[in-house]
Amino acid sequence: MDGLNIESSLGFLLAKAHQRIYAQFRDLLAPHGITPAQFALLAFLWQEDGRTQTALSEKTEIDRTTLSGLLDRLQKLGLVHRRPDPADRRAWRVCLTAKGRALEKVLTPVALGVRRQVVAALAPGEYEELCRLLAKIRGSNHD
Repeated sequence: MDGLNIESSLGFLLAKAHQRIYAQFRDLLAPHGITPAQFALLAFLWQEDGRTQTALSEKTEIDRTTLSGLLDRLQKLGLVHRRPDPADRRAWRVCLTAKGRALEKVLTPVALGVRRQVVAALAPGEYEELCRLLAKIRGSNHD
C-alpha cells in the first residue's frame, strides 16, 4: 500500500493555497470594511442585481442562515437592501444600493490584483488550466 504524504496531498495543497490567497484578499479588503464572503455576495449582485436570497444561497453555496447574517451586515453598511419579491410573497430580493454599486469600481481592481499575484507564480496557460481542473473537480453542475 502506498504511504500518504500529507504535504503533497491534494486536500492539503488546496487548503494551504486557499489560506494564503484568502489572507491576502482579506487584508486588502479590510480597509474597505468588507470581508471576502461579503465581497463574493456583492460580486454576484454586480453580475445580476435583485437576485432572491434563495438564488444567492444556491449560487454561493452558503446556507440560508449564514447568508442572512452576511446580508444583514451588508445592509447595515448601506450596500444592499431587501425588498419583497412581487411574484412570490415568501421571497425577498436583494438589491444593491448606489453605494454598493459604486464599490464595484473600487473592489474589482483589488480582486484582480490578488489574482495577478497568484498568476505570477504560474507559467502562461497554467492559470486557465488550473481553473478548468478545479471546476472539473468541483462538479459539472456548477457554473
